[in-house]
Order: sequence, then C-alpha cells, then structure tokens
Amino acid sequence: MVMKVVNVAELKSRLSKYLSIVERGEEVEVRKRNLPVARVVPLRRKQPNRTQLGCGLGSVEILSDLTEPMIPSQDWGMLNTGSHEGSS
Repeated sequence: MVMKVVNVAELKSRLSKYLSIVERGEEVEVRKRNLPVARVVPLRRKQPNRTQLGCGLGSVEILSDLTEPMIPSQDWGMLNTGSHEGSS
C-alpha cells in the first residue's frame, strides 16, 4: 500500500476526503513546500473485552484447602516482622 501524500492547501480544501482515507486505515503524509511536516494516521481502536464469564471453568485443579497456610506451621515464627535480630 502506497501512503497518500498531500500538500497543506489540498488538505485544507478536501479535509473530509482525506479523513475518510484515514478512517479506512491508510496514512496520509502532509507536506509544506514539498517537505514532509506531518502524518495523519488512524487511531488504534480499543478492542472490546470478549472474555466470557466461566470461560476458564475446569482449567484449574485445587489440590488443597485454600484457607490453610501454604508453609509449615513451624515456619510461622520467621514471619514475625515486629522484632528484628540485633535490635534493642
């Protein structure tokens, strides 16, 4: 696909035409005295979230009680953040 090139005067007089081109997904390069000064590009449209509730049903296996700690009870003491070694 070849990018459309337009000078400023042409763009001003036929803006709707060039916006239609951009809406179709093409880019338009704008030139002033034959030097590129801008590019009009289509905006990326946010895709709607198509995730459906329950789409992952059956994809996870729970192997233990989710309410129980994952570390052994004897290791709970190391998690006490209120006291540090060497502090007085």
